[in-house]
Amino acid sequence: MTQTLSATIELAKDLINRRSVTPEDEGCQDMMIERLEALGFNIERLPFEEVKNFWARRGDSGPVFCFAGHTDVVPSGPEERWEYPPFEATIKQGMLCGRGAADMKGSIAAFMTALERFIEQHPDHQGSIALLITSDEEGPWVNGTTRVIDHLEARNEKIKWCIVGEPSSTTQVGDVIKNGRRGSLGATLTVRGVQGHVAYPHLVKNPIHMAAPALAALAAEVWDEGNDFFPPTSFQISNINGGTGVTNVVPGHVDIMFNFRFSTEVTANELKTRVGKILDEHNLDWDIDWVLSGNPFLTAEGDLVEACQQAISAVTGIETELSTSGGTSDGRFIAPTGAQVVELGPINATIHKVDERVSCSDLDTLSDLYENIMARLLTQP
Repeated sequence: MTQTLSATIELAKDLINRRSVTPEDEGCQDMMIERLEALGFNIERLPFEEVKNFWARRGDSGPVFCFAGHTDVVPSGPEERWEYPPFEATIKQGMLCGRGAADMKGSIAAFMTALERFIEQHPDHQGSIALLITSDEEGPWVNGTTRVIDHLEARNEKIKWCIVGEPSSTTQVGDVIKNGRRGSLGATLTVRGVQGHVAYPHLVKNPIHMAAPALAALAAEVWDEGNDFFPPTSFQISNINGGTGVTNVVPGHVDIMFNFRFSTEVTANELKTRVGKILDEHNLDWDIDWVLSGNPFLTAEGDLVEACQQAISAVTGIETELSTSGGTSDGRFIAPTGAQVVELGPINATIHKVDERVSCSDLDTLSDLYENIMARLLTQP
């Protein structure tokens, strides 16, 4: 007996079957665009370098409600370790298995079917509906959403409400929505010493020994206390590399990589200044390369958060939790324009893992949530 699948699951399967590892898209966006044009969307294809992006909009007045997402996925890793081929969508015991099922081809499918139902019922909806889709979220992110936002900002085209389809849920779809994210500031620190033979310590300056007390001070520093929405800023060393590979040579330098996940209580520039002060206090010969992946953002309250909370309660019967935990997302490029931004998507337990999967019923619920949220924001008297 052939299993009857919902429109959301059929579309999610089609997307998963396309090997769209960053920055490849493999026709995912073309398929979406064809369906969106049938719904009356105007499409702008916005390729930058090797990255495919598009901006789709239905309506020419505000406010603008936007779904933001990505068609690219991370590599599968060794395919022989997967229970089912990662790019051949498989349904087993109600679970949709394949790379991107949860992050985030399932959400994209839910976007699309929610839109199709909503527009059929509300062809003359208020405001405008938009989609911002990229193939560069999982990779360098240089030519993806950030470039599209620059393009929109240049002509003063503003998003009021934005739902990013990242997998936000923990144990039940809709139990957590991300109404903000911490900032991410990475660094590669080089501490220089004097290389030489270990038997002549008076002729060398060991950069590892010299750096160690400074690293301990950095790890012990209280950067802030956090606030009602953010935990305290976190400092983590992720890599230390020094030496020539033998036991009898003191290295001439050591490289240390670390990262801050920081709250709205401190700025990236303040963190840089405080790190430099600690390094100088330990009399180190150092330099540092900083990479700011994104500043923290927060949608503390407003009609988007309220619509999401009400929709989740109406569709699932649960009260959602607001959270700013986890990594970064493309919301960090959208929020600074003044948009209200939340992340709402499926359960994130298997994202980026071997045997990534998501409940088929969860994706159908997610599509219902998206439709309900649009109705609350775009059909009010």
